[in-house]
Formats: sequence, C-alpha cells, structure tokens
Amino acid sequence: MNLRHGTTAGAATRHMIDPDGFRPNVGIVLARDDGRVFWARRAGQDGWQFPQGGMNTDETPLEAMYRELAEETGLRADHVRVLGSTPGWLRYRLPRRYRRRHQKPVCIGQKQVWFLLHFLADDDAVRLDAAESPEFDRFRWVDFWYPVKNVIPFKRRVYVRALKHLEPMLPGAPAPVAVHGGR
Repeated sequence: MNLRHGTTAGAATRHMIDPDGFRPNVGIVLARDDGRVFWARRAGQDGWQFPQGGMNTDETPLEAMYRELAEETGLRADHVRVLGSTPGWLRYRLPRRYRRRHQKPVCIGQKQVWFLLHFLADDDAVRLDAAESPEFDRFRWVDFWYPVKNVIPFKRRVYVRALKHLEPMLPGAPAPVAVHGGR
C-alpha cells in the first residue's frame, strides 16, 4: 500500500493520509448488556459522538482501537470484549470549512474501521481525564440508534452504515432466524 504521510502539530507519531486524501481512523461503539451505547461530549463543545481517532503508521486497526479506547475513555482491554467490526473502510468527507488546507497532504475526510465492544466494567472504570488533553468531558448511555440523529450531520451516513453492520452483534441481540423452504 502506497501511503503519503502527514504529521499533526506537536505529535510524535505520524498519521497516514491515503492517496485519495482520506485519513485512516477507527470508530468505537461501546455497548452495555442492555444494548445502550456510550455517547460522549467533546471537551468544551456542544458536539457529542462515539470515540474515534486516527491510526498511526505503525498500527493495525485493532491496535489503534485499543489505544484510542484508553486515551479517550481510560478503559483497558480487560474492561471490554470485541464483538465485531466492519469488514472494510467506511468513508466520510469533511466539509470544506473543517479541512486544514495549510497541511500537506490535505485530508479531505476519514476512512474508518468501526468496532463494537461489549462493556464489561462498571461506569466508574471510565476515566475521561486519562489523557493529557481529554477528548471528552461528559458521557452517558443512550439507545443504540440515538447517535444517528444527534451526531454532527456530515457523520450521519457513516454512523448509519456502521450501526447497521454492528447491530446484529449487540449483546442480547436476537439470533438470526433460519428460514427453510418447503411445503
């Protein structure tokens, strides 16, 4: 895979931008036993979203997911169980006003692998202040489809695609019904 690289100001690791201008990223849907999902408010902002973040050049999507999980929520691998992921990249374009034109190469959007995690701990395991610069300042548990209507509009389509794929893997989701032909 031929990748161009860009750096984030002050970051020690390098983030990839693919030849089409998309930054590889992971998204995390963290679900409790009752199917409600973790929904967090961006620090100092009104926007709410699922945890997500860019991949470093030396990471697999799974490694990036565990790093982002720890950085954004303070949760460790033993606090969750991976239930599944999207089979490939889901892409969204950033509106022009969010693109950083002064950075080369220009990132026009993100391509994401989404993970569904089963939350195995208590809420007090969540540490939004685990990172030096916290991503989130508040969280709550919401119905599975609530984020689609409440995320920033340019992310809605990718949220729908990710959730449609991950929903059958939810804790307590009904097993698929086998349909048999016959008379």
